[in-house]
Amino acid sequence: MKVVFVLFDSLNRLHISPYGGSKVPTPNFARLQKRSATFDRHYVGSMPCMPARRDMHTGRLSFLHRSWGPLEPFDTSFAELLRNAGVYTHLVTDHYHYFEDGGSTYHNRYASYEFFRGHEKDPWHAVVEPDWAELEPRWHPKQFTRDRSSKYYPYIINRERIREESDFPAMKTFAAGVDFLERNASADNWLLQLETFSPHEPHHVPDRFKQAYRTGWNQGIRDWPPYDKVHETQEEADELRANYYASLAMCDELLGRVLDAFDAQDLWKDTVLIVSTDHGYLLGEHDFWAKNRMTLYEEIAHVPLMVAHPKLDVAGTRRNALTQVIDLAPTFLDLFGLPPCADMTGQSLLPVLAHDTPLREALLFGYFGGAINATDGRYTYHCYPVDADKVEINQYTLMPMHLNCMFSVEELKQTTLTREFSFSKGVPILKVPVTDRSPMYFNYGPGSLIEKETRLYDLETDPKQQRPLSDVAAETKIRDRMLDLMRLNEAPPEAFERVGARSAGQLVSQPAE
Repeated sequence: MKVVFVLFDSLNRLHISPYGGSKVPTPNFARLQKRSATFDRHYVGSMPCMPARRDMHTGRLSFLHRSWGPLEPFDTSFAELLRNAGVYTHLVTDHYHYFEDGGSTYHNRYASYEFFRGHEKDPWHAVVEPDWAELEPRWHPKQFTRDRSSKYYPYIINRERIREESDFPAMKTFAAGVDFLERNASADNWLLQLETFSPHEPHHVPDRFKQAYRTGWNQGIRDWPPYDKVHETQEEADELRANYYASLAMCDELLGRVLDAFDAQDLWKDTVLIVSTDHGYLLGEHDFWAKNRMTLYEEIAHVPLMVAHPKLDVAGTRRNALTQVIDLAPTFLDLFGLPPCADMTGQSLLPVLAHDTPLREALLFGYFGGAINATDGRYTYHCYPVDADKVEINQYTLMPMHLNCMFSVEELKQTTLTREFSFSKGVPILKVPVTDRSPMYFNYGPGSLIEKETRLYDLETDPKQQRPLSDVAAETKIRDRMLDLMRLNEAPPEAFERVGARSAGQLVSQPAE
């Protein structure tokens, strides 16, 4: 068995042709659709980037217990399990979050890895005194800074090293991935994870991809949407969207290079190809940009998944089963004949591929400290904390690291030990109270939320989620499913209190009329 897993970041499924996208031509996604099963109800789990990857590795949700962080010592990673079973696993990526404190234990689970630098605020290019007189005129004021602590600073510096098309991290990543396929096509028993940070912001791509999306903008580089409501002028908003479209066009071409390699090496006969993303992205829908600050709308939470399998007749078909990111780990194991681990709550996708077998009635997704979200495929329920700024919340971890820093001494002073979760395999773990002194509090936690009102949507009558629904029976049903799934995932007691339940089994109040 051979497996190629192509992973994009921030790919909005509604902008690629297999899911109805037309603004950006995506002929290679369409080309893949003809050879694969396209999943129509595939969802995220934990959000955003690294929490999603922890779900992918472990086959279970992490957002109920932990914010952005590394794999834990008690976690079981599909990549390591495969490696230990004799499967060669290789990661090729330009996703620099793997090399920060909060992502530092993922890439080491593979037999080998290759990393290409330069995306976003990767601290890569060292220039102590930049030529500001030359640089400043190129940039829009919202993205220009001389402050080294700003997220824009390293991006400004890194762009100076990215001049030719071959310099772009995504280009390097896919070139290395195709090289792996060419060198190892005749070998067996391997998994390649080919992963790019694109089309994540900032949307910097070779100029030829921007030609079709020129807006006439002449006010400096403006390719990094804020995580906020839309406050920009129409011209500025158009430019921000156009740069995402250009990045998506590049991603389609890069996917095409993988498909070309499959054709050239005849990999379709013995290699599974899986293509997906960690989460979607807003481009002004619901009056928001990007992610994190708002409700997990369909554009963010409902993501693409396409799977081509040499032994199953799936070409050009659709799948309607409700699936999510935690199903990837058990699927990778199943493809190589290995059973899922006992602490995995995800399920193999192979029965879905073969017969569209239902896996579940509902699923959970969310950000640590934010709303707990549930869907059964018909309704989406977004249950915000009763009082997000005051209710108790704790991090459960043995790896006290945030995105790019350690937990502070102040954060750790109130730490206690707990053994209350079976997934820690009997190991006592840290229980760290979260306060507004935590770096994650205003970045991905309760202090970052703009929308805080619990809401229910009916995707059948309101697929764009424009009209929150008042339906006591429907809300009660999906709320009960949410609580059952919280129990299944061993949500801590305070998580139930935060959504209006006294304990794992008793509600404080029923949904209001």
